[in-house]
Amino acid sequence: MMGLGVNGCASPAMRKTVTGYDLPDGVDIRGRYDEEFAKILTRDALQFVAELQREFRNHIKYAMECRKEAKMRYNGGAVPGFDPATTYVREGEWMCAPVPPAVADRRVEITGPVERKMIINALNSGAKVFMADFEDALSPSWENLMRGHVNLKDAVDGTISFHDKARNRVYKLNGQIAKLFVRPRGWHLPEAHMFIDGEPATGCLVDFGLYFYHNYAAFRRNQGAGFGPFFYLPKMEHSREARIWNNVFEKAEKMAGIEKGSIRATVLIETLPAVFQMDEILYELRDHSVGLNCGRWDYIFSYVKTFQAHPDRLLPDRVQVGMTQHFMRSYSDLLIRTCHRRGVHAMGGMAAQIPIRDDPAANEAALELVRKDKLREVKAGHDGTWAAHPGLIPAIMEVFNNNMGHTPHQIQTMKREEAAHLTEEDLLQRPRGVRTMDGLRLNTRVGIQYLAAWLTGTGSVPLYNLMEDAATAEISRVQNWQWLKYGVVLDGDGLGVKVSLDLFGRVVEEEMARIEQEVGKERFKKGMYKEAGKIFTRQCTAPILDDFLTLDAYNHIVLHRPKASSRL
Repeated sequence: MMGLGVNGCASPAMRKTVTGYDLPDGVDIRGRYDEEFAKILTRDALQFVAELQREFRNHIKYAMECRKEAKMRYNGGAVPGFDPATTYVREGEWMCAPVPPAVADRRVEITGPVERKMIINALNSGAKVFMADFEDALSPSWENLMRGHVNLKDAVDGTISFHDKARNRVYKLNGQIAKLFVRPRGWHLPEAHMFIDGEPATGCLVDFGLYFYHNYAAFRRNQGAGFGPFFYLPKMEHSREARIWNNVFEKAEKMAGIEKGSIRATVLIETLPAVFQMDEILYELRDHSVGLNCGRWDYIFSYVKTFQAHPDRLLPDRVQVGMTQHFMRSYSDLLIRTCHRRGVHAMGGMAAQIPIRDDPAANEAALELVRKDKLREVKAGHDGTWAAHPGLIPAIMEVFNNNMGHTPHQIQTMKREEAAHLTEEDLLQRPRGVRTMDGLRLNTRVGIQYLAAWLTGTGSVPLYNLMEDAATAEISRVQNWQWLKYGVVLDGDGLGVKVSLDLFGRVVEEEMARIEQEVGKERFKKGMYKEAGKIFTRQCTAPILDDFLTLDAYNHIVLHRPKASSRL
């Protein structure tokens, strides 16, 4: 398999812990034992993860400290911008490695959690790519993470199936399936069920390490045509974070004995600081890059977070912050120009709509909104786009086929040179629109329901005909926080009401009652709606904005096995 050195010389019996897992020195598993999980958490796979952690943890800690310093600058009145020190990278004539043939055509991609039935349906959906998600669409409980790895291994091997007992239906892979990309968690998230040298492991290294170790050989054979595995990389703010990923990839390739540049990744540009670092991020990953993606929901969240101390940059209702806003359109245009100049894909954003089965007229209206959004993307020069639901794929595919024809992408044909003139002011322009009581209520209702689902193990939730994940819940949270902090006047519905703690308290109470009415008393009682309401309220009213909702909520889903680890 891999040339991994195993430390220590204790006998197998000595190495077993009370969990039943066979652990290398310095690794402690605090999640429950399961025979299926043990096939993933092998001694050699854990050794690989531990080596990644030991080599890169200090680089990760430094990158996180740099994020804190940047936040302090922004809170002190500074704004993000292009770095004069890397002008040579932005103006240089370098290219990324050629796109592998296996993923030349990515015109429609579907995303979703690493849940077994979801993986089968997504791979069979007719999309070109399925992004299996350990991040925003997954609640990272021990069960979800480990079952996700079992599911992906079966998917890569081509053996995955699922028996839906309620419908008495067996799901299996078709002959033609989407290419698999995997999104690990962001740098900031710990894995509290696995300790390495006495501290929690870094979530993304656990996700990447276990998946890569078990699947690189089969993936290259079955899916990548000699390349891969393929990844999506989330939440970066600076090219130094891309450099860490590049070094992780090179170490993994060396250990596996595969060619440098085998692993390929698309980076989500979903933080405001990162839009000023797009060339630099591609440059750091130039041997491993297959482009950038407009992670637009997180990008809106990041705009609020970055400008949390800037009362002159308050957002309107979240439904008004679309891609026609100047700062959003500028971000998309610059991303296309940057990617195509460097020879890689420029991927569009998420269509979050889901089919409305009981109302054909409303369903057609929603589909028309999707078509219009995707037509804008393909005409702007995007090479592909995202859908949250298989039901959207035929409509989106039709739009891209009609405008791209038989060419797999638009890298050579849509250079968007005019986007070179976009300025920092274009990328930071204040969003236009109004704020309403309905906006405050929707934020509150969506945020609480999403968090309740997340706490009970579901990270991708259909609410009001949209698929909500952590990114959209984050917009709800930070917008409420911003409006409360600055006592915003709701100017869009003629009420002229000021957002205060008293008003917010009443809104939470009324929306909790509405949620109970919508989901039913029994489900409300069994769900974690009350806990979610408390956490969401605390986050919205905190004097200092938490960086991520999920960091706070994560403590509520960590389940350590009762007995602490010990050697036998």
